Amino acid sequence: MKLSQFKFDLPLNLIAQHPAKTREESRLMVVHRDTGKIEHKVFKDVLGFYHDKDVMIVNNTKVFPARLYGRKEKNRR
Repeated sequence: MKLSQFKFDLPLNLIAQHPAKTREESRLMVVHRDTGKIEHKVFKDVLGFYHDKDVMIVNNTKVFPARLYGRKEKNRR
């Protein structure tokens, strides 16, 4: 996989500036693996895409503000 595969145009008006008023109204993009079809739903619909033995993992970690400064050194090859 090449890094260039991740380059695409994303219009600024499609980048969320604020979270949804209620979590269940957050947008959800569903990609059907078998057909490649893409659906746009809301998160409260997510359970409709799970089967009996599926498992949902919840990540409740927090993000804290941080910055890492670095400097690229010249390659000596």
